[in-house]
Parts: sequence; C-alpha cells; structure tokens
Amino acid sequence: MTDPITTEIIRCALAQAAEDMNTTLIRSSYTPVIYEAKDCAVALLDRDHNVLGQSSGLPIFLGNLEVCTRFTEEEHGRDVWRDGDVWVLNDSYVAGTHLNDVTVYGPIFVAGELAGFAASRAHWLDMGSKDPGGSMDSTTIFQEGLRMGPVKVYASGAPCADLHEVIARNVRFPYATLGDMRAQVSCVLTGQRRLTEIMARWGVDTVHAARDEIFAQTERMERAAIAAIPDGVYRSGGFLDNDGIDLATPLPVNVVVTVAGETIGVDLTDCADQATGPVNCGAAQAVAAARVAYKLLLSPDVPLNGGSFRPLTVATRPGSMLAAESPAACQYYYSHLGLIIDLVVKALAPVLPDRAAAASYGDSLIVQVSGVDPRTGKLYVSQEATVGGWGAWNGGDGESALINNVNGNLRDMPIEVLETLFPIRVTRYEIRPGSGGAGRWRGGDGVIREYEFGADTALSLWFERSVTPAWGLAGGDAGAPPHVTLNPGRPGERAMLKVNALPVRAGDTLRCESGGGGGYASLDEDIHGA
Repeated sequence: MTDPITTEIIRCALAQAAEDMNTTLIRSSYTPVIYEAKDCAVALLDRDHNVLGQSSGLPIFLGNLEVCTRFTEEEHGRDVWRDGDVWVLNDSYVAGTHLNDVTVYGPIFVAGELAGFAASRAHWLDMGSKDPGGSMDSTTIFQEGLRMGPVKVYASGAPCADLHEVIARNVRFPYATLGDMRAQVSCVLTGQRRLTEIMARWGVDTVHAARDEIFAQTERMERAAIAAIPDGVYRSGGFLDNDGIDLATPLPVNVVVTVAGETIGVDLTDCADQATGPVNCGAAQAVAAARVAYKLLLSPDVPLNGGSFRPLTVATRPGSMLAAESPAACQYYYSHLGLIIDLVVKALAPVLPDRAAAASYGDSLIVQVSGVDPRTGKLYVSQEATVGGWGAWNGGDGESALINNVNGNLRDMPIEVLETLFPIRVTRYEIRPGSGGAGRWRGGDGVIREYEFGADTALSLWFERSVTPAWGLAGGDAGAPPHVTLNPGRPGERAMLKVNALPVRAGDTLRCESGGGGGYASLDEDIHGA
C-alpha cells in the first residue's frame, strides 16, 4: 500500500512522463505531418503491457499501443527484451492501422529488471506504396508499401544498419523518413529516462503499489459510471459511402451495446465483410474506436490507464471490414472508426440524453497532392485532414470547424506552412454557413477550403459521410454532407468525393466543403419527453 498523496504524485509523474515523450517526438520530427499536424501518440507501459500514462494525441490510438509490445512478446517470448533494443512494427493486421502509422517501442530496465515499455506511433509520410503518400484505390496490402514487424531498428543501443537500409530503399523520402524514425527512437529514450527517474525517486515497490491503486481506483470509477446506465441491449446502424472502388455500394456498420450491471459490451460483428477497397482495418483499431466512444460518453474526465477498460469487452468478426485479414487493403482504415464512435453514442442516447451529442461530420476528409515542386525540382507529398462540424447536445450548439473525434489533437495544416512548403495557394478558407443541422441547438458548421495549384500535380481525395450524414438527435435535423468540386464555375467542372492520383494542371482550383454536425431537438419539441 501507499498513501493517497504519494499515489497522486506518482500518477501525475507518469502522465507527465508521457507528455515529455510526446514533446520529444514532435520537436525532433522532420515532416509537417508530425511537427505541425501532430499525427502521433505515445504511451508509457508497465512490464505487463498496461498503460501507465498516455499523452494527448490521436484518440483512435487510445489504449492500443500495447498491442505491439504484447504481440512481440507472444511471437518471440518474454526473454526477447534486451536493454538498448528498439523495435518497429506497422503490420496493419496487428496494429490495426495503415502501414504509414509506424509504432516504435522499446523495453525499460531498472536495476537489471524489466520495468516497462515506452512506445510511440506516428504517421510516416510515405511507405513506398504504389502512389506517393498512399493510395485511395489500393485493393491489396501489397500495394500499400513496406510492411514491417516486429523487428529491431536498434540493438543494444546501436542502429541495425541493414534494416535502416531496407527502409531507405523502399520509401520515396528516405532522409525525412529515417529522421522521423529517429525522433520516435528519441521518444522511447525519453520514456526510458523518465520511468527510471520515477522509480529511482520513490522506489520500485512504491511505484508498483501506486500503480495497483491507480488501476483499482480507475476501475471502480469506470464501473460506477456503467452501473448508472439501465441494463439493456441498445442498437444503432449506419453506412460507409463505399469502399473507394465500387462507388455505388454502401457498406453497413451495425453496433450492439449491452449493459449488464457494472459491465458493458460492444458487438461490432454485424458489419460488411472485408472490402475490395482500402476501408478495412485490423481488429485492434475497431476495439480502439469502441474505447474512444466509451470514454467520451461515460468517463471523459477519468485519466487513461491500465484500469480503464477492464469493464469493457469488444467483439469483432475475423474477415470482416472491422477485423480484416491478409491481403485486405487498409490505407483508409479510419472512415468507419469515426462512424463506430458516433453509432455507440447514438445507441446509448435514449438512456443518456444529457451526455449524448448528435453525430459529427465524422471523417478525416483527406486532401492529398503530390508532384514535382518547380521551385526545387524535387518530389513532394502534402496530406492534410479537413475540419468540420460537430453535433449539438442537450444544452448547446455543436462546435464548428473542429477536427473529427478520431483525430483529437491532430491539426489541419496551417495555410502559411502549406504555401511555404508546397506549390499550393489557399485562396479561400471560411465557415460553411448553414451546414450544421437545424434544431433547438444547432449542429456545428463545416468549412469551405479552396486551393489553387501552382504546378501540375496528382490529386487524391477521400471524403465520407454522404450516405450517412451527421444525424440529429431528439428531433434535430441532420447536417449537410460534404461536397468537393474541381474547377467550380469553369469548363470541366467536376464534383467528386473520392479519387486517386487524378492529374490536375497548374491554375486548377479545388473547393472542399466539409460536412456539418447534427442538430439536437426540434424547435417545438419537449426534449425531456423525446
């Protein structure tokens, strides 16, 4: 046992250690997708792969970085861990994400004993896929680039030169890619130092006792939040627009939430089979999406740690879109994850009317351009997410121009950075008025962002939520779906939501209109009786 004050001090120290790791990664990285957009997350784990502290970052990585350390141990045995080793893994069917999301992790030894792990996940700009940066029309994992892991990138503190060479020869930006990898290694080293310092200050036994109490406290709070929900089975469903290949066929996603006493289960088995196009994910990410929904709805103020998800179970179906198996393409794995989050909230809205919000615009809405920059003669790739409208709730309008709930701390690319680094001008950036759903409380509005290309380039788009736009709750209206137009008001005007490597010319313009959030309650309806 340890006293409450010491326990709280250690809790905060572990959380701050994770934030220090994240700062190291962001300030050391080479590409704007990390140092500007902050497409990354880090975690400090104990020796049994439980979360001690996780930084702010992408919620969709919530509590699943430990999947990589657990899998490595399952593959190679507990004795595989050596002081000074650093590992890498990006296999979509293990980590759940696309190959661009690379997890770098290493063991932490204190006084010769395994004490924990430090891990980070960050988006690498290019993995050698068939199109620079990633493909919107891939149909197999083997078109999506270099697939690794678990393998060592450092052994006993020394770089594994052979693997570094393999990475460098398989990506289009070897200097920046290896720089980002080393930033993640530095993040691991920071985590190792911080946990070692914490254990040296308070002692290993005290830290372990505090950890056990922190986990137990968290579990009690989580179970109390679940117990306040009436027992029952709650359902909701929706559709992805399509898989990016067959543009005419929506893909169903159905959610069943079962509350029984102090436990809650989320069943995701009733969904489309793994698709031809790249909308699939490994099961770990479907679990993460259910965890995000659970946290934001039931216990958003309780810090994440190894006790957070003990009362939660998540069921997936192997071979489905949400638990894909080789050789399924996984480049745009996150579209259905945002849908899952909103569907869990919708399912529980009847019994949690004061916590549930209407649906958000929901998807990352990716704009990707690649080509040769005439200013430098070098290949470039720009990839950015688009902000949009969030759903209203019982007591307030939805937020406008906010990143989607999958991405959390991720930022849309600042105009100044975009125009400095790439031959692109942003000629218009404003709120999309009226795109939020009507209601007593209105959904948040999306945005209009218009680009002018300064050079011939290849354009790729992935915009979602037109088949199942952001629905309202308690009688509120749905938000407007997204809309994208190439060369609006000019000859050759073209509307589209998904396209891969479309050739566009210098002087062409692109107008992207993101969706709005759903409204809450009709103007003439008693919401408490809804």
